[in-house]
Amino acid sequence: MSQLYETMYILRSDLGEEIVSQAIEKYQTILQENGAEILETQHRGKRRLAYEINKQREGVYIQMNYQAEGNQIAILERAMRLSDEVIRYLTVKQDTPKIANAAVEAEA
Repeated sequence: MSQLYETMYILRSDLGEEIVSQAIEKYQTILQENGAEILETQHRGKRRLAYEINKQREGVYIQMNYQAEGNQIAILERAMRLSDEVIRYLTVKQDTPKIANAAVEAEA
């Protein structure tokens, strides 16, 4: 059964806009080829990091919300871990919306 997930990742700030767009497309494609459904991708822009990571003081933040199986996330995270353009990434499982839960309880 698929779950809702959110992956936030930080790309190096010295990458050009075209390379950033290619990286976003690459990670979306990895998920889609493995059966995930992309719900939303937000390009949050360049921001200063709280602390230096790999000699980088700034990074380009990207947020992806999608519906997928757990094994599909492992493939995505492996690609990010092996990539030189990704500084950090974090994937969290989102809870189902409370509005939907309340509607189901009201019907019962």
